[in-house]
Amino acid sequence: QVQLLESGGGLVQAGESLRLSCAASGTILSINAMAWYRQAPGKQRELVALINSGGSTNYADSVKGRFTISRDNAKNTVDLQMNNLKPEDTAVYFCNAVRVRYRSSGWDKFANDVWGQGTRVTVSS
Repeated sequence: QVQLLESGGGLVQAGESLRLSCAASGTILSINAMAWYRQAPGKQRELVALINSGGSTNYADSVKGRFTISRDNAKNTVDLQMNNLKPEDTAVYFCNAVRVRYRSSGWDKFANDVWGQGTRVTVSS
């Protein structure tokens, strides 16, 4: 089994910063990519930022220049540094891991698309 646990959400004012963290647990052998998604009330879940095992990143246009995703492959963690937050960044943020190879009861297995439970970010104007 693989689990993702997010932390770092909260209530901030516009212009302030937050740092979200996500840790993967379990006997993890490798993860292809890790990402942050968000879902605002009444809207679909959208990709915010993604980083692959080699360190290449991809950002939504709305967060480019303000958010930075980083990853520690050895610790299986991914962080999202969010600067200059705007009210439109208000959402529940979810950590995502793609193509996770892990060990269970002595056997290697793959889990595709593992999600965390989400952490809420609220930005007031």
